[in-house]
Amino acid sequence: MAEFGGDSVCLDVETIYLGGKEHIVRTASGSVSVIVYGDRDKPALITYPDLALNHVSCFQGLFFCPDAAALLLHNFCVYHISPPGHELGAAAISDDHPVPSVDDLADQILEVLNNFRLGAVMCMGAMAGAYVLTLFAMKYRERVLGLILVSPLCKAPSWTEWLCNKVMSNLLYYYGMCGLLKECLLYRYFSQEVRGSADVPESDIVEACRRLLDERQSTNVLRFLEAIERRPDITNGLKTLKRRTLIFVGDNSPFHSESLHMIAKLDKKYSALVEVQDCGSMVTEDQPQAMLTSLEYFLMGYGLYRPSYFCGSPRSPLSPTCISPELFSPESMGLKLKPIKTRLSSQR
Repeated sequence: MAEFGGDSVCLDVETIYLGGKEHIVRTASGSVSVIVYGDRDKPALITYPDLALNHVSCFQGLFFCPDAAALLLHNFCVYHISPPGHELGAAAISDDHPVPSVDDLADQILEVLNNFRLGAVMCMGAMAGAYVLTLFAMKYRERVLGLILVSPLCKAPSWTEWLCNKVMSNLLYYYGMCGLLKECLLYRYFSQEVRGSADVPESDIVEACRRLLDERQSTNVLRFLEAIERRPDITNGLKTLKRRTLIFVGDNSPFHSESLHMIAKLDKKYSALVEVQDCGSMVTEDQPQAMLTSLEYFLMGYGLYRPSYFCGSPRSPLSPTCISPELFSPESMGLKLKPIKTRLSSQR
């Protein structure tokens, strides 16, 4: 067992996992699984998935897209953080452990960063995970370089979401990961076109997600759902966030209007919105190729490029002191911010 500084966090277990290493990090609010890919001397990119998902079911499509993988894995060491009990093979969390709040989840991220002795990091989150990372950025701004958010949440649950959450809570409590619950979650993640219908079969990514949902512990999913259900509105803090933020949202996402609300509240000098046509919430799985161009322009602002364009060391520094000041301008993202609202359409 390897330990790092701090009283509440230590590295407990390391196992080889799909090309990365799994680290079980003990925090004040319980243990967290972190899968680490790449050279730890590179800048850090942390990810945080949505409800009932982990990095395999939420981000694998993006990281398996060759051009995106070349861009991200060339420049970053990736730390995939799972919500408590959402990692593959997780046991049910005991009822003796209190349900964490969203503040607890944000504080866990800080403990993970301290555990790995990371400084400021790039953050990528989807839906509920995007909310947790945004809250983390508000609380610990100096530890965040930028935010890449997919169909993010920022308000307290609407009546529609509250009702859907209550249905899912009851299903989880009484029936576990049943068929109806999986349909509710798939509606949250994917558009109708991808989910299929009586006449059109569901896509391969939906079938794969359905199988991965079978592996979730219903009690652990319920705990994360209860935390997200009690989340406060963080809109008022968005204007002062002052961290470059790139938002992706599918135009068929249930959280489309919330993403529009969020981009309207962020400082226009630091934020950009990309709407992806014919896509649900989980752009990373549904249309990851539609994210590539915007990601490239966004990361150029930090002096980062794909290998084909980049001739220097792959260990590109992310320290603002190493970047020309003009690269922090909105125009450096390659998109005109008023705020940015780019609609991308990709062929299936």
